[in-house]
Amino acid sequence: MPTHEFLAWITEYGYAGIYFLLVLGVVGLPIPDETLLTLTGYLVFKGTLHIVPGFACAFLGTVSGITISYWIGRIGGARFLHRFGERLHIRAESIDRVHAWFKRWGHWSLTIGYFVPGIRHVIAIVAGSSGLEYRTFALFAYSGALLWAGVFISAGYYLGERWQAFPQAMTNTALWVLAAALSGGLIFWAIRTFRRGKGR
Repeated sequence: MPTHEFLAWITEYGYAGIYFLLVLGVVGLPIPDETLLTLTGYLVFKGTLHIVPGFACAFLGTVSGITISYWIGRIGGARFLHRFGERLHIRAESIDRVHAWFKRWGHWSLTIGYFVPGIRHVIAIVAGSSGLEYRTFALFAYSGALLWAGVFISAGYYLGERWQAFPQAMTNTALWVLAAALSGGLIFWAIRTFRRGKGR
């Protein structure tokens, strides 16, 4: 959705437009959420919006969207695995391992996953499907929503007229960091596997 369409939505629907666009974007519709958040900060800079209701609607829209994704996974994902898990060779032990990983490390991905395009709604669905408790999900996912909205809205406010460069720059940085983390994880796994094989 181009910037002028965002402006049209916000002009017509005000803060409610920010809320509903973010709900839809976080759930997975093709809406560039980072651009919307940064634009919100810019409109606060211009005096078109006020910071408190603007931030509140952005945060609540993000929280609502991520919660919908979680319950899609919690209800639909569990039923899907129960019905088709064996046909897809997904064993109960594998599901238990995913659940254990989420309880130990995976919840942090709910916090930082917002900054990686395409990850936030997927990781919430996986969290729900794995049976992660709602209380744990809410703690980490909602903290991430607060951080994510705060970073992009603040950037839009402080960059002013240069706000449009920030979303793409952050996206590129996040993708590089993700690629580096995955590469490091693969190298670690390969070394560990090699040492285990050598020790036999």
